[in-house]
Amino acid sequence: MKKVIVIGAGASGLMAAYAAAKNGNEVLVIEKNEKAGKKIYITGKGRCNITNDISAEDFLPNVVSNRKFLTGCIYRFSPERLMRFLEDGGLSLKTERGGRVFPLSDKASDVTACLLRYCQNAGVIFHFNEKVTKIEVLDSTLSGIITDKGRYSPDCVLVCTGGVSYSATGSTGDGIRFARELGIQTVDLKPALCGIVCSAPFLKELQGLSLKNVRVSAYLGEKCVSSFFGEMLFTHFGISGPTVLSMSSEVNRLDVSKLRIAIDLKPALDAAALDRRVLRDFDKYINKKLSNALAELLPKKLILPIIAASGNDENAPVHSVTKAQRERLVHALKNFSLRAVSLRPIEEGIVTAGGVAVSEVDPKTMQCKKVKGLYFCGEALDVDAYTGGFNLQIAFSTGYAAGSSIG
Repeated sequence: MKKVIVIGAGASGLMAAYAAAKNGNEVLVIEKNEKAGKKIYITGKGRCNITNDISAEDFLPNVVSNRKFLTGCIYRFSPERLMRFLEDGGLSLKTERGGRVFPLSDKASDVTACLLRYCQNAGVIFHFNEKVTKIEVLDSTLSGIITDKGRYSPDCVLVCTGGVSYSATGSTGDGIRFARELGIQTVDLKPALCGIVCSAPFLKELQGLSLKNVRVSAYLGEKCVSSFFGEMLFTHFGISGPTVLSMSSEVNRLDVSKLRIAIDLKPALDAAALDRRVLRDFDKYINKKLSNALAELLPKKLILPIIAASGNDENAPVHSVTKAQRERLVHALKNFSLRAVSLRPIEEGIVTAGGVAVSEVDPKTMQCKKVKGLYFCGEALDVDAYTGGFNLQIAFSTGYAAGSSIG
């Protein structure tokens, strides 16, 4: 039996604590907040998108950073196994659009309660309102930890402190700081799954407009570096929504200020088919002004911006629009462009990209290669995925890998 301390009572920490205790170890969880699972409570807008109902094989393409590193632990503790684990613990689940899995109650608190029951039944002890300030290492071996309430000498420490997103939940990058202080390589932190600040005329007028079934692409020069189909939203700062959140995770290590965002408003139609569609509308509204002839094609808020982007006159009679002018209109519909300025602040990212370099960690056990007895799990690692329950699954899988490897 080993003495194990888990730092952090979030998703990875609770799973790691249970797995370590189940192996017969003496486990203490130290959490600086007043309760467990504080970030779990706000995920999925308070409903907690636990995982995605998908096979391990299909899960991995949804990982943005260091997919290969996660392969073993995702297969070992897959979404299917996590769902069965939670249901066996008394949590009823449901699967919604896109495979997103939620508690049947729509209460994130029920997820935390289920995990706590598992931990408590396995004999895990919790210390709340206690903050770890330092990890001590002697001769490349863990020797102790210091908190604001004392010193401990465990055999193993599992760092499950999260990233830096939503710092009000306690995610302030403590684990990444511990790694840096110990000379463990880390990767610069970036916001992931966040909105993109943009610059373009009419952005203020478009605020609040939600679009479905569009394709949003990011270009660096002439090269497309990211592209997603689905929903998006115009906001006070630029753009957000599912397509944009996923895009942010793919472009966050590029110079975002050099990106052009192109929105294809009619991706189901190629330029020729869209031109025919425009012509039909023009025939129907042949005596109207151009600005009054696009109501069946576009949301009202988008009509003037699209006409402006095409370089046409909104007051021109439809019957006077030339073929060249119509081609410009079709081009604007297929390539409505915004200039990216930056990503939203890292505190607003749903997850944090970057963290402890995976080259420093054993992918089977999550143990640090440089310090025996020290483990890193979840968002403290340089791993992240798209939206849809994938990041919480990574937290659970890495936590399970670490905890179950001890003892």
